[in-house]
Amino acid sequence: MDLAAELERRHRNVRAAMEAHELDALIVAGSEYTGFEGAVTYMSGFQIVHRYAYVVLPADGDASVVFPAEARYVGEHGTTALEQVFHPRPGEHMAEQARAEGWRRVGVFGLDYIMAVRDYQSLDGLELVPFDVEFDLARAVKSEAELESVRDSVRINQRGFEIWHEHYAPGKTAAEVMAAAEEWFVAEGCGRLTMNMVLTGTDGFARPEFKIARSDEVLSGLVLPSLEVAGPGMHWVEVSRAVCGADVEPSDDTKRMMEAYTEYFEAAREVMHAGASCHEVHMAVSRGFHERGYHLGHVTGHSIGMTMIEFPKVGEGVEIELQENMVLSMHPHAIAENGVDCLYMQDTWLVTPTGGVPLADLAMEIWVEKAS
Repeated sequence: MDLAAELERRHRNVRAAMEAHELDALIVAGSEYTGFEGAVTYMSGFQIVHRYAYVVLPADGDASVVFPAEARYVGEHGTTALEQVFHPRPGEHMAEQARAEGWRRVGVFGLDYIMAVRDYQSLDGLELVPFDVEFDLARAVKSEAELESVRDSVRINQRGFEIWHEHYAPGKTAAEVMAAAEEWFVAEGCGRLTMNMVLTGTDGFARPEFKIARSDEVLSGLVLPSLEVAGPGMHWVEVSRAVCGADVEPSDDTKRMMEAYTEYFEAAREVMHAGASCHEVHMAVSRGFHERGYHLGHVTGHSIGMTMIEFPKVGEGVEIELQENMVLSMHPHAIAENGVDCLYMQDTWLVTPTGGVPLADLAMEIWVEKAS
């Protein structure tokens, strides 16, 4: 990837959104919390290894990266060509810059979840504009260079699921099986950019709660691995399927949910085209679940990129239109009326002019334990 050209494109798109909302500058926050560091990388090329950072993008002028002073050696600072500032309190520096430049209206990505409280307090007196949705929409359409990174992440994730499936057997622990997949993810360059969980149960059903894979949890029956990784290019993807033991008969609710999953998959191919609204996609892919009396316990889908969950979300009432080369994660979280039986599988989709294209090629079915 030509990072300089890619950053120029990204800054240009973001500045267009800033102009539409009459911003003098934008502060993009990122932290080492898994999935929250990506916006800084997107805007600068720098990956946060520890602590947190901000990219400051003026409407007119050069961008910079602002770090807390203790973060001077907690990342590869040579990976960004932007000016780097180290300050004991980054908010104070950004406030001083705003006063010097005469900024009044400043957008912030990460105001609700990411920006440090002490930095927010230092910006008192500026008109701070929450800018999460606007920033995400400005970066939602992927360039060809980004799509290459996305496809590489999908390759890694898909093979990771296959490894998970190969190692699964009733009687093994959740951590034991997940460790085999994690070894592959780390070897392929994901580093710590993985957020992998399991939904487990007994016999032929899995419960809807997401859990960390533990060494004291013995697997039996149906298991739903939730696999989310970002490859070396730092684009997150999600790919997984349900897995059950060879001697396990899925519950009746699980079978009916699987029917709805098959319908969702075909509906997504049709409806996930440029010009369709997120509401239309949600209604089309959730219809089979609702008609069977199931509700969805997690967001149906969402844009995904260098931050794990980005806008727009795929949900009821979201009228944002899809555009070609958007990438969406889809994972209907189907839950039975009894609140126990659940089915949850993940795919990463590409929006095209004619419909959705799943970027992995795993069969949409419940995968059975491999014979030993």
